[in-house]
Amino acid sequence: MPKSFFTVQGRLPNAAIFLSGSGSNAETLLNTIKALPNPSLSIPALVTDAPLTSRARELGRMFNIPVIELDIKQFYLDRGETRVSIATPAGQRIREEWTNELRTLLAPLQLDFGIFAGFVPLTNITSDFSCLNVHPGDLTYIKNGRRLLVGLHTIPIELAILEGLDYMRSSVIVVEPYSGAGGEMDSGHLLGVSTKVPIDLMGHTREELAACIPLRPAKRPKSGYADALEEVAKANQNTLKEQGDWIVFPQAVLNFAKGCYSVADDGSLLFAGSKVQTVEYGKNSPANPFSL
Repeated sequence: MPKSFFTVQGRLPNAAIFLSGSGSNAETLLNTIKALPNPSLSIPALVTDAPLTSRARELGRMFNIPVIELDIKQFYLDRGETRVSIATPAGQRIREEWTNELRTLLAPLQLDFGIFAGFVPLTNITSDFSCLNVHPGDLTYIKNGRRLLVGLHTIPIELAILEGLDYMRSSVIVVEPYSGAGGEMDSGHLLGVSTKVPIDLMGHTREELAACIPLRPAKRPKSGYADALEEVAKANQNTLKEQGDWIVFPQAVLNFAKGCYSVADDGSLLFAGSKVQTVEYGKNSPANPFSL
């Protein structure tokens, strides 16, 4: 029997939106839901780890939604750590403590799933219920048997450029729990991808941009690499957010809430009962399943 991602009876599914920054994806989703005569989900709360710098409070006021705040920076500082990281055993322990406190705050909401809209902290709240995330990379692109365009910041777009691709896509995934291995959180079921968005090299050649890689320090600076490759990738990421994220994310979330997605006995993704690799969502086009 196919397995549903969640089960509800007699009510709309509850889904909190998690955000850490500008909340543009959250705002787009909330505006989409607000415009629907019969939404397929309820948003009982916004959740933020950065109450002082994110737009969670502003969005909460705009849409009359309660905000749950758990400041992760302050949480680490209160435990003697100035760096918010899971690179050390102490950092990992604090992250689990933070996650457990978050669980306590979320418990009254009876969430059926979560929506990560620019939510930065790695958290194994993803093992409690399904959490959807939008990713700035085409996760249908496979190389050596693995999804190539994974990673944080501008890395997926940089990889697409260096791979020689002339397009990019946004992808919506079910986030996997983390255990310390790289890229694993981008390995979950791929619910949807945007239509292709052209890459703009902004007057550079791929060779020029590739030449930035050997000049980079071993560890990414907190402010980024500040080279031509990162600059080009950031500009393309902004384009992808508008032409990719804001198209695919609301549609995939709403279809997920309607129960369109499930999992077959062999672990394959099902959309409307049929096995698929994923579903392509366009601005003015119907959902287009990629069949296996």
